[in-house]
Amino acid sequence: MKTYDAIVIGSGQGGVPLAIDFAKLGWRVALIEEGQLGGSCINYGCTPTKTMIASARIAHAAKRGPEFGVHTGKVRVDMAEIVARKNEISGSFRSGIEDQVKNNPNLTLYRGHGRFTAPHEIEVNGEKLSSDRIFINTGTRPRILPIPGLDQVAYLTNRNIMDLKQVPAHLIALGGNYLGLEFGQLFRRLGSEVTVVELADQIIPREDAEVGQSLKDALEEEGMNFRLGARTTKIAKTPDGLEVTIEKKDGTAETLRGSHLLVSIGQTPNSDELGLDEAGIETDQAGFIRHNGKLETNVPGVWVIGDVKGGPAFTHVSYDDYLVLIDNLVNGKDRTIDNRMVPYALYTDPELGRIGLSEREARAKGYRLKIGSAPMAYVARAIERGETKGLMKIVINADNDRILGATILGPEGGELVQILMALMMADAPWTLFKNAMFIHPTLAEGFFALMASVEAA
Repeated sequence: MKTYDAIVIGSGQGGVPLAIDFAKLGWRVALIEEGQLGGSCINYGCTPTKTMIASARIAHAAKRGPEFGVHTGKVRVDMAEIVARKNEISGSFRSGIEDQVKNNPNLTLYRGHGRFTAPHEIEVNGEKLSSDRIFINTGTRPRILPIPGLDQVAYLTNRNIMDLKQVPAHLIALGGNYLGLEFGQLFRRLGSEVTVVELADQIIPREDAEVGQSLKDALEEEGMNFRLGARTTKIAKTPDGLEVTIEKKDGTAETLRGSHLLVSIGQTPNSDELGLDEAGIETDQAGFIRHNGKLETNVPGVWVIGDVKGGPAFTHVSYDDYLVLIDNLVNGKDRTIDNRMVPYALYTDPELGRIGLSEREARAKGYRLKIGSAPMAYVARAIERGETKGLMKIVINADNDRILGATILGPEGGELVQILMALMMADAPWTLFKNAMFIHPTLAEGFFALMASVEAA
């Protein structure tokens, strides 16, 4: 049995820097990965999806040319070239990680599936490894519901939809959240008919109703179709594609006919084949690994990072997990992940940026509120760019004028919301921005209209 100072299972955006930093300290580190290095972000998440979204955005901009007095010939989409560009960019990111791992003499990469055989023992490819410090970074995989007939069709997930050789004639997406909307708009802009089926009464159901409605209006204007408050009851293969039967809340049924089916209804943790029972490591009912604020599992000397622990499943969260562990285990600090601010974005167009509480969440917590809201159509720079869809919204604690949360649905929404996050991190009142000087014309200048709209609610 080989003994290491640390074993990291999984090479996601938290696991890789953790393993590399430990190795740089002179620790003997084992990194176990059965797939490609880099985790979901580089291989079938952030990097490839946003690369393809960029291609779709260019196609859409070309089609809008006449609105700006620019006339071109018919726009031709070449899926092979789009996929090749995506692969090149993802591959370059992955190669960078591979080089960092390969060039570290204290870091040993095991290609295979790691499984606990005891609290501090891991088996991979028939070989036993042991360590007093083990870190689980195995991520998640697409959640697949037992819908009758689903196993009879060649359905798509985020793992394989980006390798399609042709633009789907009609893409049906199950799920009106991040993946369903991003891929839906992407392929709509490349030429697909798109229908999104969502069980909730609005898309992005975590957001306030007017935010979901504003985004839905924008996507419908581009030609996307929605079936909300609808449950998928049956899927059937047809000679030229597939049929999806849905049931609405009033009991009526509808059959949708499409060429391709995307399943985008959430994620399942990769914890079920880790041998956690052999180690005595606890999970919740969904299979996410239980942990405390310091990312410690119930077994001493075993930590969990990234999506497999549950909670917000974002690359920047995984990376922050890594920073917390390094501070606690190496730098002598006492940090936790409790109550940290987690910004996030939805890369549709208009783009959604969000930090903190929504109005609905804040009211549920009993806060007295001030609310500000302004349409992007009030922002000069958005008008000049021809990108006026969406809105800005801010949620304020009326008792101390601190920002509880903010939503920006509009051009560069993910960038803009982080300006408001800085105010929140500084524990500064929202009024600090009332008399701030913003460059004209910029999108951030829209904060003037947003702050001017604040009133008790």
